[in-house]
Amino acid sequence: MSEPSATLHETAARPVHEQTVDGFGRVRVRPLDPHADAGVVHGWVDAERASFWGMNGLTRDQVSEIYAHMAGLDTHHAFLVLRDDDPVALLQTYEPEADRVSECYEVLPGDIGVHLLLAPAGPEGARPGWTSVLLAVVASYVFGTLDRRRVVVDPDVRNDKAVARFLKQGFEAGPVVVLPEVDIPDVYLPPKEAQLAFLTREVAFGG
Repeated sequence: MSEPSATLHETAARPVHEQTVDGFGRVRVRPLDPHADAGVVHGWVDAERASFWGMNGLTRDQVSEIYAHMAGLDTHHAFLVLRDDDPVALLQTYEPEADRVSECYEVLPGDIGVHLLLAPAGPEGARPGWTSVLLAVVASYVFGTLDRRRVVVDPDVRNDKAVARFLKQGFEAGPVVVLPEVDIPDVYLPPKEAQLAFLTREVAFGG
């Protein structure tokens, strides 16, 4: 892949999860530094391929401000996922009962919401299997480290690739819903038609 680590500043944040995946490398999940990591993350979310992430057109400072706001919340968290020393994904987790998705399905004890954005491929092109590996690492984190029971995801219904990836990973499709608009100080989210999907700990770990 390209060398995003060249623009990644050192951060004192300790990993919240770490594991070695055979044939892939050491994967670490650490809290996102809204300022030190802003350059890397802005490059990802501003790309056309990340249009469904909802941050196209924002400046680096605006992206930094959004994640600085999130860092002050107890219910929503952002993380950088690294393969060896290279950043490869942006992970966000959230408590569904504190999110607009709670208006669209019945939240159960042990639920956790997840958003995952993979870094763009480098000059060598497509990276077969990377999505599956990184989703499996996320599952190990939320089900193992955090001891949650079920993951909910809400990709845009038009994002066929994301929906297909989740279903291939073992997620069960839920209803198509419209997430309501959020318009409060520091946060604006337009309405979003989403395909809900769910993954239980039992399915993720094969029983």
